[in-house]
Amino acid sequence: MHVAVFSSKPYDEHFLGAAASGTHELDFLEARLTPQTAVLARGADAVCAFVNDQVNAAVLAEFKALGVGIVALRAAGYNNVDLDAAQRCGITIAYVPAYSPDAVAEHALAMMMALNRNIHRAWLRVREGNFALEGLLGFNMRGRCVGIIGTGRIGAAMVRIMLGMGCRVIAHDPVPDPTLGIAYLPLDAVLAEADILTLHCPLTPATRHLIDAATIARMKRGVMLINTSRGAIVDTAAVIAGLKTGAIGHLGLDVYEEEAGLFFEDKSDAMIGDDVFARLLTFPNVLVTGHQGFFTAEALTAIAQTTIANLAAFAATGRAVHEIAAPSAG
Repeated sequence: MHVAVFSSKPYDEHFLGAAASGTHELDFLEARLTPQTAVLARGADAVCAFVNDQVNAAVLAEFKALGVGIVALRAAGYNNVDLDAAQRCGITIAYVPAYSPDAVAEHALAMMMALNRNIHRAWLRVREGNFALEGLLGFNMRGRCVGIIGTGRIGAAMVRIMLGMGCRVIAHDPVPDPTLGIAYLPLDAVLAEADILTLHCPLTPATRHLIDAATIARMKRGVMLINTSRGAIVDTAAVIAGLKTGAIGHLGLDVYEEEAGLFFEDKSDAMIGDDVFARLLTFPNVLVTGHQGFFTAEALTAIAQTTIANLAAFAATGRAVHEIAAPSAG
């Protein structure tokens, strides 16, 4: 099978190449998938796409014309895919439902600890010969209340980590998991009680801008907010307003609602034209990473193996291992 791999980086070539072991012809393309770049899939039987690639109606129509039969996402989220359009075009959408939940959960923990103990600020000070401790005061994690929004695979891993640190854990999820042994509460109750709020829910119409001015107003003042799920779950303008008033005491973002065209690229020699993102970076109590929560060797190995398994199954049977059905198809 000839596969066009969009938004590819050297690590994609390494891990996907190892998983394929020569069974597929992989054409690695640096270009991000858009309606303008979709034509680069000409001659391919399949497309492999990433989180910020556009798999919309225009792209899918182009793929149908080119004879592409499957789009294999090397990610768990699929909010960037028009599933109804895929169904109309007869194109299968496959994804990676689970790769390494621990990778993302551990990154969320790393952000919590860095913000709490001001590691990012201390690192800069020490490099300048400043060993003063003023302004670096943190707090003990043990005994703090951690609110987890979404307790799927990643959220469940976060629960286990937080319980292991001696935190009191509460959660909100439409489908509670009784095996986790934690209290599930209405969203407003979680917002009001949590000292630390960490987001692990998918991006859907119901969760878009779940964190906005109204929900921030219901949070405990000075809350630490961590988002390692999808950027658009957070209304960035509202969060900035919350930082300015002190309603939000610490903010950790591994994702950003306008990250497409920004994250995964080296912009060190370019001006960042996003004024909202630039404003975020001015706060000393904000830590931003470039969507790297998934970026461990174990996770990339699992993503590559599942992606190749989806492609191999489709080539052999016309069905992927992990297909996503259009909402209208149930």
